[in-house]
Amino acid sequence: MFEWIVPMSSAPKTADHRFIDGIAVKKRILADVRSYTEAVENMPRLVSILIGDVPEAAVYVRNQARGAEQAGLPFEQLNWPRDITQEECKTRLLSMNDDASVLGIILQRPVPDHINVRSLQSAIHPLKDVEGMNPASIGNIVYSDVALAPCTAAASVELIKQTGLPMEGLEVVMIGHSEIVGKPAAMMLMAEGCTVTVCHHMTRSVAMHSRRADVVVVAVGKAHLIGADMIKPGAVVIDIGINQIETPEGVKIVGDVDTDAVLQVAGWITPVPGGVGPVTVAILMRNAMVAHQRQVAAGWL
Repeated sequence: MFEWIVPMSSAPKTADHRFIDGIAVKKRILADVRSYTEAVENMPRLVSILIGDVPEAAVYVRNQARGAEQAGLPFEQLNWPRDITQEECKTRLLSMNDDASVLGIILQRPVPDHINVRSLQSAIHPLKDVEGMNPASIGNIVYSDVALAPCTAAASVELIKQTGLPMEGLEVVMIGHSEIVGKPAAMMLMAEGCTVTVCHHMTRSVAMHSRRADVVVVAVGKAHLIGADMIKPGAVVIDIGINQIETPEGVKIVGDVDTDAVLQVAGWITPVPGGVGPVTVAILMRNAMVAHQRQVAAGWL
């Protein structure tokens, strides 16, 4: 799919009440986590791993480091060489699983072509999987255990709740069915009592589904895919997409939604940037708090 590379300082360009302010949600979550961490002595650290030189992922790591500082979580960045072997990566991860001073492991994407990222995600113990990417973590969502879910998917659910609408019975259309965003988001929404329809590149008419939805969540990676004619008046629109487009003024970051057009129809919408991105990093820190609680309960700490 993609990684969030928008600086956490990014903010909505307008004070329009229809925008769901991801910055405010981020601050609330980080404050909650900090209240927890301040009561813990010798808090273990988060470890963020970058394999090779990946500038776009490096920006995301800086956002993680800033979020960890605000949440009161120790943070370490590791840069592994691009030519490291799959076996050596797995050996190092397994060592971290056994290291009580490591609270959680974050594996940045993309990785070099010779690295099987899914295999490495499987090697991270579920209790240290703060990104929610281990197959066991994703599988737990089926049983409504969403406490360590993939961060972007969880951020989308958090932002829907921000509207104040009751989740039970909401008609939600999820556009995009990736393993790390669309599918887990759909399962998390079902766990909240929503009725969810998942659309993808083989769906015959996405607009037919989206026009009847109370909530539309979009995670495709195609700029301005969703227009005003695809949204029911008053609906909630959660734009997870992040795309770079060329404009006369230079490169611009936009979402999968034509925000200016949809804003005339929607009741709520997330801006890009300043919507889902900041909340994604905050959810990562909340997952770290949950991981600590579960490691304590398991007798690891």
